Amino acid sequence: AEEAGEKEPCLLLGQQLGEAGRFAYAALCGISLAWLFPEKEQSSFRTEFIEGFVKWLDLPDAVLPAMTAFASGLGGEGKETFAQILLKDPILKENPVVITQDLLAFSLRDGYYDARARVLICHIIWLLRIPLEELEVLEESLLESLKEQKEEESETAEVSRKKKERRKKLKRYLLIGLATVGGGTVIGLTGGLAAPLVAAGAATIIGSAGAAALGSTAGIAVMASLFGAAGAGLTGYKMKKRVGAIEEFEFLPLTEGRQLHITIAITGWLCTGKYGSFTAPWSSMLQSSEQYCLAWESKYLMELGNALDSLLNGFVNMMAQEALKFTVLSGIVTALTWPASLLTAASVIDNPWGVCLHRSAEVGKHLAHILLSRQQGKRPVTLIGFSLGARVIYFCLQEMAQEKGSQGIIEDVVLLGAPVEGEAKYWKAITKVVSGRIINGYCRGDWLLGFVYRTSSVQINVAGLQPVDLDDRRMVNMDLSSVVS
Repeated sequence: AEEAGEKEPCLLLGQQLGEAGRFAYAALCGISLAWLFPEKEQSSFRTEFIEGFVKWLDLPDAVLPAMTAFASGLGGEGKETFAQILLKDPILKENPVVITQDLLAFSLRDGYYDARARVLICHIIWLLRIPLEELEVLEESLLESLKEQKEEESETAEVSRKKKERRKKLKRYLLIGLATVGGGTVIGLTGGLAAPLVAAGAATIIGSAGAAALGSTAGIAVMASLFGAAGAGLTGYKMKKRVGAIEEFEFLPLTEGRQLHITIAITGWLCTGKYGSFTAPWSSMLQSSEQYCLAWESKYLMELGNALDSLLNGFVNMMAQEALKFTVLSGIVTALTWPASLLTAASVIDNPWGVCLHRSAEVGKHLAHILLSRQQGKRPVTLIGFSLGARVIYFCLQEMAQEKGSQGIIEDVVLLGAPVEGEAKYWKAITKVVSGRIINGYCRGDWLLGFVYRTSSVQINVAGLQPVDLDDRRMVNMDLSSVVS
């Protein structure tokens, strides 16, 4: 009985599901993999994932050919049926969130949280009508359970902290309704969570079996892998010496804390006043535990921003009086329609704009190699940028697409008013390295972007001015014309 009592809490979710539930669970993941990542270069990821998952669920080897077929694109019409079968399993009927728990445990088992795995989890929980917030809470709770308390503290402070943590964890447990394993309530109530006790805390989040390895030396290596050798993510990273033409490159934290996925925001220009810092434009961004802002080439971005400001303030009356007021309404403007009085002011902006165009491309390539080196650890990264910041991201992704080992790093990208090529053929390569969505936020009436871009080439296709016509499930075009003045 004692031996059974030790084994019972270590049952994986797959060992608790019925045979039909386990089959449906694996099939749902296989079909979803094929829909999310159908490309030939993703075939090894699909195969490795589904083979590992079949073992994880303790399914017989005889079902592997069927699961491999699902992962290769067959049987997609059965997605809804498999979802219903899975939800009818007694284990999930009252608490479907354990699926999120189980997929997270599987995805973290080797210390590598692949962006593709996170996109798959998001898709599966969407199919099962589980709120995305559940995944966020599970990820945050797991990290809280695995944190080490490094500072020495007084006995009184330690007792107080442990009481607070106990209440917090108990409350979270009740709110989330995490499934207890074998009918037992397994809650890690330790304070510092030294290495031998790590599994006790993690067990409440990813299940006893999923967390078993995290209490060992191997488990410590897993966490080091997730967060990078230094364990501090990108905090404090600064370019120590000049790289090519780049003079400034540094990550500034926007929020304090750690998370299993991170966000990097990239500012497009600076100017005197409200937007004089890299962090200012991101004050209204939805907060999460780990966000960074890239500080780059501030001298040139400030020069550009002030030139833009000067152009806007100095010629607003002229623009209202001349032909430009008509061209604004006509959509994308060409060099032939710009009034001569505005073109005479072009020298104010053309030089700083040209310099920043070149620098942003170089910074993007450097960012690509920072991410490829896993400075951020082995976690999914979301990139968001506006104007030249979006251009940095575009060239970062283009550079990554040419390198080996670039898949599974980038989850989502958001490009706002991007001064880059708008033809689909230039964006195809990016889909190789983005696991989630590529959001192109454009504004058809952005006459300023059209004006500064007028001499770059005869191309009228600019991503920040129009949708990118790319036939790929990742590509999402958002017309922001109604919200951008």
